[in-house]
Amino acid sequence: MKVNAQSVNFVADGKLLDFIQKRMDKMDLFYDKVVDSEVFLKVDNTSTKENKIVEIMVSVPRDKFMVKKQCKTFEEAVDSACSSLERQLVKRKEKLRAKA
Repeated sequence: MKVNAQSVNFVADGKLLDFIQKRMDKMDLFYDKVVDSEVFLKVDNTSTKENKIVEIMVSVPRDKFMVKKQCKTFEEAVDSACSSLERQLVKRKEKLRAKA
């Protein structure tokens, strides 16, 4: 799957980008018609520890799914966002099967 990762106002290291790619590749197990995905990484300038924001937008035929998560680390946020997306993709797949 093609993953376009963008870090806003900082430079993401290779380990983080590899982690994102591996985690997003697992989406194919849940829904095989994913066209592409965009991942936005942001750091919120607040005093709280949970200042890492990850937004993931996944494009599938005739629809898009968007998830935004805020956690202490980018890895935790990506993992949480991907879990939410996986549930949404499974629901969509079940709806399409019910119609067919």
